[in-house]
Amino acid sequence: MKIEQIYTGCLAQGAYYVESNGEAVIIDPLREVQPYLAKAEKDGAKIKYVLETHFHADFVSGHLDLATKTGATIVYGPTAKPGFEALVARDGEELRVGNIILKVIHTPGHTMESTCFLLIDENGKETGLFTGDTLFINDVGRPDLAQKVVADLTPEKLASHLYNSLHQKVLPLPDDLIIYPAHGAGSACGKNMSPETTDTLGNQKKTNYALQPMSREEFIKQVLQGLMPPPGYFPANVLMNIRGYESIDRVLDHGLQALSPAAFEAAADETGALILDTRDAQVFAQGFIPGSVNIGIEGSFAPWVGALVPDIRQTLLIVANEGKEEEVVTRLARVGYDGAIGYLEGGIRAWEEAGKDLDTIRSVSADELARLKAADPELNILDVRKKSEYYSEHLIGAENMPLDYINEHLTEIDRAKTWYVHCAGGYRSMIFISILKARGFHHLIDVKGGFKALKDSGKFAVSDYVCPTTLL
Repeated sequence: MKIEQIYTGCLAQGAYYVESNGEAVIIDPLREVQPYLAKAEKDGAKIKYVLETHFHADFVSGHLDLATKTGATIVYGPTAKPGFEALVARDGEELRVGNIILKVIHTPGHTMESTCFLLIDENGKETGLFTGDTLFINDVGRPDLAQKVVADLTPEKLASHLYNSLHQKVLPLPDDLIIYPAHGAGSACGKNMSPETTDTLGNQKKTNYALQPMSREEFIKQVLQGLMPPPGYFPANVLMNIRGYESIDRVLDHGLQALSPAAFEAAADETGALILDTRDAQVFAQGFIPGSVNIGIEGSFAPWVGALVPDIRQTLLIVANEGKEEEVVTRLARVGYDGAIGYLEGGIRAWEEAGKDLDTIRSVSADELARLKAADPELNILDVRKKSEYYSEHLIGAENMPLDYINEHLTEIDRAKTWYVHCAGGYRSMIFISILKARGFHHLIDVKGGFKALKDSGKFAVSDYVCPTTLL
């Protein structure tokens, strides 16, 4: 028997490949399926099942393409109503894969169809539990997402279901069971996840706040406390996972059309496409196509696209470092942004050589900002980190406007003022400035290195106090 966790850091997502005696199962696959096909081919195994722990909100799963390419059966737990052929398994149903068994354990709470899969090895021993978003390491799945799709599923109702699922279905299992969750730290599907991506159930009983002895009422209160609004693209991803979607092969075909500068410009004019520049923040600042938005591929690219581009059907034109184009289109497709219609062939160098206009963004170092602030103590500094980061520690006098909610708060920024913008390290501040610049804000200056550089310089007064629990 082989168990392999395939962890994708930018989504903080864990998919799983399990193989036994020439048969394999894939659990919660990402949309690009070639890595799973390659693993099965290497092992000489046939993919028998694609197991989905629930209808995912934070990414588009690869279940349909995998089933089409391999003939595998897609499996959901009880109550699921997919818009395509799939096995909706019974609670307690056993699926044989080679010499092992995967037992269906219905665990509603994160969503109503949420299901765990209990791994029983060749000797009949219960050895692992694939928990999806029911149980994470040091956390549990947030119970407020399904309401975005089914209005009467209130967070309180779902949290009550989750309490039952954990206490009646999960906690009675053996302490030496290995927990294999669908997400780790950084995912918006929970609030307190560990960077560790596996653990024993016994240790989780000791360390996970949600598994400590408490009443149903206290559990509901603790699980719902401090939840931030989920990214706007989540409901659209759920519906894609329920109803079906275009094959990623076709998405790549139309997204990877190489366009000359003239063709790129014409496509932008004709379609009203958003020009998405995925280069490093400081490289972008030195020269970019006017009106383009910077979200760097080296950061949490797909989640930020999902948080900041309101329409999942938005037409997109891509600017990328040469050789990165396919990665960009693939990572967009992971979160349902299938609207890429091509990329700038030759990148910004080709655009500049064609005599096209470039725009720039000014950046200052921490030392330079310190000199400016000494000359003008009323300097306007804008901190675009999350509220929890800001309340934990920030420059005295800096205003906070989290990048996550930029679309709701644009009217609060005085266009006539000059603003010095920082985040933690420089990634988010450039996104923030590029979005505003594309909308006609022209007095925004980036702070290189962000809060870390400002604090390390020792030249700024810093407020240090604990964030209110409602913002954690």
